[in-house]
Amino acid sequence: MKRFQSVYLGLVVGLSFTSLNTVSANSQTISQNKAIKSVISELVTKHDFNRKELNQLFKKVERQDRTVELIQRPAEKMPWHRYRKIFIQESRINLGVEFWQNNIEVLKRAEKKFGVPAEVIVGIIGVETRFGTQPGSFRVIDALATLTADYPKRRAFFRKELIHYLKMTRKEKLDPLSVTGSYAGAIGIPQFMPSSFLSYAVDFDGDGTKDLVNSNADAIGSIANYLKRHGWQKDQPITGRAQVEGSEYAALVKKGLKPVVPLKQANRRYGVSYKEDFAPNLKGALIELEGDNGTEYWVGLNNFYAITRYNHSALYAMAVFQLGKAIKDARGRLAVANS
Repeated sequence: MKRFQSVYLGLVVGLSFTSLNTVSANSQTISQNKAIKSVISELVTKHDFNRKELNQLFKKVERQDRTVELIQRPAEKMPWHRYRKIFIQESRINLGVEFWQNNIEVLKRAEKKFGVPAEVIVGIIGVETRFGTQPGSFRVIDALATLTADYPKRRAFFRKELIHYLKMTRKEKLDPLSVTGSYAGAIGIPQFMPSSFLSYAVDFDGDGTKDLVNSNADAIGSIANYLKRHGWQKDQPITGRAQVEGSEYAALVKKGLKPVVPLKQANRRYGVSYKEDFAPNLKGALIELEGDNGTEYWVGLNNFYAITRYNHSALYAMAVFQLGKAIKDARGRLAVANS
């Protein structure tokens, strides 16, 4: 199995980049950036990297201005009725049915081991990379270095991810200049950031490697592991439509995505009722979305919140939920038609 389609150039502790010999003025500029120099110093002093080899590496890193442009206009800034249409499409649903069928045994195994339903795992892969067909074409090191150098608003986050990335490539014996991903530095089928790779990636196909670029099994197992580690509760509901009356519900919306109010209290104190027959002791959040026909209200339960830990957006979690459900329903209809 290919591993990021790359060749390891590193030593056990240091890195070797002597075969790389093209230096651009643009990359020289970023290698002299104060934030990048700070990254190099930390890798040397705290993580036992070789300074000379890191300096050589960062001379090969290219500033990608496009990454800064893209990160300033994420899709999650859209209203729900526009965001939903990006993902809940017949073509994507059909791809999801095919992906599910092609990986059915792995999905069953992940559900049994981690307690995460197949439709949620498939929903995440469908939203993230259209089932692995759109994993991103930016060199990860270019994206992370550019955002570290040129995006002060989130410099601390991307600086940490750049450090994690180089620790990851050393640990996994990968060429740090060959791994590609999203404009934000997310990697592979599940779009894991380097810190998530180090903490949650699993070898689910048993080949001795954690390959999130080429192995559907590793991607499926890693997503399920991530959700379980972030509080996923087996056989518990995710979300459902809510109704509101009065004005007190607005205070519940403002409490955010984390479910902190028991549903019975939400009903009594905030005027929120639910179409689903949820247990009244469950805790929930109130999600407000701008739909095609006006404002929609949903209850976000613990497992909805677990999905938002993957991407801190109610729109994202709802797209995952609805896409996964649509794929599951389509599989059900197909099974009936073929019976």
